[in-house]
Amino acid sequence: MRRILRAMVALVVILALGAVALAQEQTHTVAPGETLYRISLRYNVSLTALASANNIANPNLIFAGQVLRIPGTTTPTTPPPATTPPPAGGTPPPAAGGTYVVQRGDTLGRIAARFGTTFQAIASANNIANPNRIFAGQTLTIPGGTGTTPPPATTPPPGGGTPPPNTAPITGFELGGHAFTFNYSDLMRNTGMTWIKKQLRFNLGDPASNAAGLINDARSRGFRIVLGIVGDRNQLAANPTQYYQDYANFVAGVAALGADAIEVWNEPNIDKEWPAGQIGGAQYTQMLSAAYQAIKRSNSNTLVISGAPAPTGFFGGCSTRGGDDDCFIRAMAAAGARNFMDCVGIHYNSGMIAPSQTSGAPVGNPNHYSWYYQGMVNLYSSTFPGKPLCFTEIGYLTGQGYGPLPAAFNWAANVTVANQAEWLADAVRRSRSSGIVRLFIIWNVDSTNFGEDPQAGYAIIRPDGTCPACNAIAAVMRGS
Repeated sequence: MRRILRAMVALVVILALGAVALAQEQTHTVAPGETLYRISLRYNVSLTALASANNIANPNLIFAGQVLRIPGTTTPTTPPPATTPPPAGGTPPPAAGGTYVVQRGDTLGRIAARFGTTFQAIASANNIANPNRIFAGQTLTIPGGTGTTPPPATTPPPGGGTPPPNTAPITGFELGGHAFTFNYSDLMRNTGMTWIKKQLRFNLGDPASNAAGLINDARSRGFRIVLGIVGDRNQLAANPTQYYQDYANFVAGVAALGADAIEVWNEPNIDKEWPAGQIGGAQYTQMLSAAYQAIKRSNSNTLVISGAPAPTGFFGGCSTRGGDDDCFIRAMAAAGARNFMDCVGIHYNSGMIAPSQTSGAPVGNPNHYSWYYQGMVNLYSSTFPGKPLCFTEIGYLTGQGYGPLPAAFNWAANVTVANQAEWLADAVRRSRSSGIVRLFIIWNVDSTNFGEDPQAGYAIIRPDGTCPACNAIAAVMRGS
């Protein structure tokens, strides 16, 4: 009898343990913005086990509302609400009226917003003649303000959820320029630029340390840097899946070096940059997904910008040989690209009229959106609602001072240097007040190449060394 009782007790224990095991296998409903990797961390299970338990072939492709089985876990504790982390190595700032030690990457405008005061007030209290020139380690006196730190910005939900409308301004609109040299650093700062853009070419086998010199040069001059990192289309064509991972590993290494922002590729909708026969928004999104997750694991503070397509109506649609940017970004959106970017990359370089105009471009097809500043903003913001826009290239072409433009660029034949200055300043003003533009990188500062691709015609430093656009833009950035 005792043996029977012991056997029954053992059976009850086994069944109870089995019931506990079953109870421990939780489910989780994917919320907007979540990734499988983050969910695996929350439940302390491996990414592989989570993907396997749910028959997920591609861990990068999950969607809001999807119910996941969580293998062998206990009920997770609710994580505390996310808070804005203090600046690198520091503690949250004191109330206004105290002091603050400048951290790497700070700007006077951001510090002012943090303390509920104005950058002019801080500059005056610290005898700072040029508000664009502060340095890490500098101790600032903070004049009386609201004394409160603003709440952290929330990230709009990615695809699958309903993003919030663009009602609140995106804080920290910043201006920069694509510069080929550092010869005009002072002029750039005086214009109101706090960012500099450089392009970096990646070849298989390259070490991430190739970016160190660019990052250090920018930092030593007081600029934040956005690196547009482009690879080799032929290497990509040979083995796309493996190349995506190799590229992701490289950009993660660059992020670890302290890159402030990385634009993932450049104009992937045309065969100049992406292999013909493999072009498509979904294909590019696979690269963007791998790069985003690798960058964020390496340095969560690095801003990830999607590669801006070439704005064009040349193709009349999208195919694997090349595509117009409107259908290309729609394909990106359908593939879930908004999950894998902090900012939408956008180019605008075919303007021949003022930013205020929305019709009447003096060309054969004046109804195409790409001729108009507002047309481009409307397209990209509506395709990725709730996501900020980052102009990684925006400029106005003029041949004045150089000579006739090449035939392919003859649409800008009547644009003058005065037009360039006025229109750039107006585009800065509109972007700054729009509430949806996060970054405005002028294309370009100082190119002297005026050939088949007349880059120098876009330069704000003109052949005689003057910069009419600098004065006009500086006035906008000062608020005058």
